[in-house]
Amino acid sequence: MSRDIEALQEKLREFASERDWGQFHSPRNLAASLSIEAAEVLEHFQWLTDEQSRQLSDEKRAAVSTELADVFLYLVQLADSLRVDLIAASSAKIEENGRKYPVDRSRGAATKYTDL
Repeated sequence: MSRDIEALQEKLREFASERDWGQFHSPRNLAASLSIEAAEVLEHFQWLTDEQSRQLSDEKRAAVSTELADVFLYLVQLADSLRVDLIAASSAKIEENGRKYPVDRSRGAATKYTDL
């Protein structure tokens, strides 16, 4: 696993431990929190056109950045609690997606792999 992610996991463990929050950090609670924070990211894009979503103001980009950090931190904590190596799992998923979406059939298409 990436040394940066391992260091972040340790920092998050210490942060939670100092506050006695480990008791609340079950995989179920972390997954729920991850989903809630992801919805807060989406809220910033509600009602925007695709073009508007690509041209956020600096203020809006900063707000989205904060929410993305929340999502990332909960994801890292969830992976830590389940002993999932996020880098290895992500690499495996990219390889799997490569098999599901071969370039010759999926290039320029937003079609699910089952319909290619």
